[in-house]
Parts: sequence; structure tokens; C-alpha cells
Amino acid sequence: MKFTWFHLMPYRFLPEDFKEKYHSVWVDIPRDLYDPKVGHRLYNDYLDQLEYADSMGFDGLGVNEHHQNAYGLMPSPNIMAAALTRRTRNANLVVLGNSIALYNPPIRVAEEFAMLDVISGGRLIAGFPVGTSMDTNFCYGEVPATIREKYYEAHELIIKAWEAKDVFSFNGKYTKLRYVNLWPKPLQQPHPPIWIPGGGSVETYDFCADHDYQYSFLSYFGYIAGKKVSDGYWEVMAKKGKELNPYSLGFAQVVAVSETDEQAEKDYAPHMDYFYNRCLHVYNGFADAPGYRTVKTIKAGILGQVGDQAAMRREGLKWKDFIDQGYVIAGSPKTVRERLREAMKSLNCGHLMILQQIGSMPPELVRKSTNLFATEVLPYMRDLWTDFEDRWSPRRDLPQADFAKPAPVHFQKTEANGTVRVSASASAEARSAK
Repeated sequence: MKFTWFHLMPYRFLPEDFKEKYHSVWVDIPRDLYDPKVGHRLYNDYLDQLEYADSMGFDGLGVNEHHQNAYGLMPSPNIMAAALTRRTRNANLVVLGNSIALYNPPIRVAEEFAMLDVISGGRLIAGFPVGTSMDTNFCYGEVPATIREKYYEAHELIIKAWEAKDVFSFNGKYTKLRYVNLWPKPLQQPHPPIWIPGGGSVETYDFCADHDYQYSFLSYFGYIAGKKVSDGYWEVMAKKGKELNPYSLGFAQVVAVSETDEQAEKDYAPHMDYFYNRCLHVYNGFADAPGYRTVKTIKAGILGQVGDQAAMRREGLKWKDFIDQGYVIAGSPKTVRERLREAMKSLNCGHLMILQQIGSMPPELVRKSTNLFATEVLPYMRDLWTDFEDRWSPRRDLPQADFAKPAPVHFQKTEANGTVRVSASASAEARSAK
């Protein structure tokens, strides 16, 4: 069993009456609710938390892309991943991902992912989401009916750029390039593992199965409701004669650990309420633009993650309801172990994307929950799926002797004006000494 510590990076300080007073947390959220000084602290707190997860033995560190919202402050997950390449050593960098249809030209994704893979020593997992309707259709103005066509073309270009041995031309419908010549190329050859985040679109099942990609189901309804989607994925895999390998499925689940079940409610209930009632407060008109979801997906009866239907399902739910219905797995280490084991078995899932910072949760609680999970839950889950090969994680082919480490930074204080300057020569000497 593999575990990715996944961070949404929400804005933690929305007003208490946000749901009643404001139109939406996404797209048209008022700019005066954002304080850059608070944002400075949040980004650094959140990077600290991801770095802590690396030190605690998680297999991956997850980041993602969203725009014009307080739900997740990462318009560029690549910037977050770049920061993590230099301050982490063990975990994979799971970028879920770059919404590749939004990039013009998409070759930019191939270049930046290649850079991240090289800098990190081959630890990158490349995520290619279509993107939410809020992000793609309303924030970035893409036409809903053509977004998937653009996505498929962007995917074709990126993969060819990674795999090609020579310069080539690309003459697509949306992108035309006379010269495609990727520098740098990724360390992992022919390219990093690819995970496809999905919210239930049935076309994504076929896309993953046909390309041998991992399907990453990002759900805020939890594992009980998520079983319908996972069953649909495994049904497609079986029809196509694919191995029903648990590692080819990832699932996002909110998890919170405390000393006891009662203490977990005291610790985390207010922050869960903040997440479900403020961070997911999305105007229905932004949630699902006409043409964004295909007829096939609508006929399958799969509901969107946000909007009126999702909100109605959560209306009036209390802590116990969230627990009983599987939205949240929380409690003592023993309770979490038992529920999580049940969940992963029911989904046939080998990659858990665990959400441990959620909503307004402060750093001290995030650290507590992460520590308890890493020491008292994670080790007892490792025995799941040992009979299967995980082909969707980096192979770590770079020899340890070739793995570069940042040189220690030496500071020299200038007493006259109190400024601090970095001694570049000292850093260079330290590096060459290694």
C-alpha cells in the first residue's frame, strides 16, 4: 500500500458568514478577502507540512492546480513542487497536476515537468487533469464542448516531446509548432509515471486503461459513495482485459487521527465544517458548464463534486454523519486503521491520497494528525497488495552516488546596517567538497 500526503492549500480565514453572504468560493470570490501577508504565512506553513510528511515516511507529496479561489491557493503546482525538490529527499513529487488543455503551447508542461524530474532526481509523478469547470471554463475561458479535444491533443504533443529522439514538427488543430526539441528531457525514461485525476467522468476510465495510466479518483464524498466510481473503473478494466492491479487506482480521502474517537471530534469537527461549508461553497452556475460533462457521464448518473446537488447531499450533516457516511475517516489510530483498511479493500485501491490538512486546520493539529498516522496507522497498512507490482511510481534509477544534495548555505552578517548576505563562495566550496 502506498500513501501520498496530499495538500489543497486552502485559505484558512474566510469569514464565518461566508456561505450566507458570498456568491462562491471559486471564480468571483472578492479579492479583498485575500490578505497577502496572511498568504505569505500560509504558503510557508503548508510547505513546512509537506516537508514534515516527507520526513515521516510518506511515499508521495501531492499538489494540484486551481485558479481564482480560496479552496486551493495553487494556480501553479509546479512552483510548489520546485520548492519541494530542494527541501525533500525521500517522497515522490505527485503533481496532480497540470491542466494541460489550458497551456498554450502545451509543450510548456513537458518542459517544466522534465525540469522537476531532473532537479528531484527522478521523483516526479506527472498528473494530467482536464480541470474543473470552474477553472477551465470560467477562470480561463475555455469552450466546454472542445476542452477534451484540446486535452487529447495536448497529451499527444507532450508524450511525443518526451519520447522523440529528434526534432519534429507538430501540426495539431489547436497547436502548431515548426520545431519541437525538448531540452531538458526527463530523467525517467521515456517519461515519468502518469496519473490522471478524475471526478467521475467515464471517458477517463477508457483513457487510463488504453494508455496504462493510473486513474486517480478525487472525491469529497468519501469511500462509501466512491465505490460506484471505482466499480465502474474496474468494470472497464476487466472488459479491456487489463490486470486489476490495485496500484492502478488512486483515491483521495479525508483522514484525521487523534488519541481517541472523542478527541478527534473535538480536534477536527470545526475544521471539517469549514471545509465542507466554505471551501466547497461553489455557485451552481460555475460547477458544471453546459457541454463540460459528456452525455455518457451524465447518463451514468455520476454527480459532480461541487454545486447544488453536492451541497444538498451534505446539507445538515454533522460530525457523526460525515463519519458514518464515509466522507471522513477519523478517530483513534485503531479506529482509523480499521476503517481505512475496509475502505481500501472495498475500492481495490493501492494508492491513497490522504488529506490531513483540511479547511481551517492549524499547523499544530496538522502535525499531530500526520505524526499519529505515520507512526500508528501507516505501518499497519503496508501489507496490503504485496502480491502486485506498482508500475505507477518512479523507479528511482538514479544511483545514490549521483544524487545531488543542496550545499549548506553560509551566512555572513554585515553589522553596519544589519543586513544578512549569503556567501556564494562558501556554498560553492561546500558543494565541491562533496
